[in-house]
Amino acid sequence: MSEQDQEIEQLKAGVSCATLLERLAPVWQLDRAESTRRSLKYRRGAGEILIVNHNGHGWWDPLSDCKGDIFSLVRHLDPGLSFGGACRLLRDFVGIAPAFPEAVRTRRVRGSQVPIPERWERCRPLSRGSPAWRFLIEKRGLPESILVAARAGDAVREGPRGSAWFVHRDGAGVLTGIEMRGGDYRNFSAGGGKTLFRLPGGPGRLSRVAVSESAIDALSLAAMEGARPDTLYAATAGGMRPGTVAALGQLLQDLATGPAGLLVAATDADTAGRRYAARLEHMATEAGVRFQAILPPDGLNDWNDALRARTPVP
Repeated sequence: MSEQDQEIEQLKAGVSCATLLERLAPVWQLDRAESTRRSLKYRRGAGEILIVNHNGHGWWDPLSDCKGDIFSLVRHLDPGLSFGGACRLLRDFVGIAPAFPEAVRTRRVRGSQVPIPERWERCRPLSRGSPAWRFLIEKRGLPESILVAARAGDAVREGPRGSAWFVHRDGAGVLTGIEMRGGDYRNFSAGGGKTLFRLPGGPGRLSRVAVSESAIDALSLAAMEGARPDTLYAATAGGMRPGTVAALGQLLQDLATGPAGLLVAATDADTAGRRYAARLEHMATEAGVRFQAILPPDGLNDWNDALRARTPVP
């Protein structure tokens, strides 16, 4: 192995992608609520996300196909940097630990000890007048009819402290994870995997799939459209994890069997939403399925904003 190859391996082993984000690009902030010990989520503003994994030795962008090691990350952050320049820059970061708190690394391990299906079964079904029901009605403006449909499909249950828990299931109906929302609180179940939150608009054949970024946005769109019987209202809880891609791929295969099949990107009206819609369009095109992108009306950012603007919450 040459000296250059040896240095490359030393830099890959000695520099954490998390450290690089914190030190080289301090505008990237750790999202503690959505980070786990093995997956650290960093955000830049409202439109960009990077995930650090493999104990700091890898990274990926959930809104695109970009991923790699520390060398690809430094050039992703500074596209004009030469390979030699990247080596010189990375030498200053060897051995420096990331600054994220230890609590992020340990808190999730305890939660992940309880299997996700068991955690779900411990939760009470959504009930009229409960704290979670009032949160979704009073704070999020969702109509009772949508909550009744979500309860009937076992898509939403009561979480602790008035939070609402939204289940993710794969194409076979297997529970994989739980999106958790309440007030200013949001989280995803430790040890769980993101696939898709699903709310069918009706019992018949589904020829239209509308994909939003959060379960509350999916429910909001369903409310605004009157829960179209031909539509599956789905949400990814942000990003495109492998389980999400697989679940969407299966839905696209089903849509491709008929000429009426349509994939709708119902994303937020921001940079991340546009990138998200572009990836959904690419998937639809590859599957031979018609595609449509829709945005919240009146310049609003997301579909829950649009729902609440249309029907103001008292």
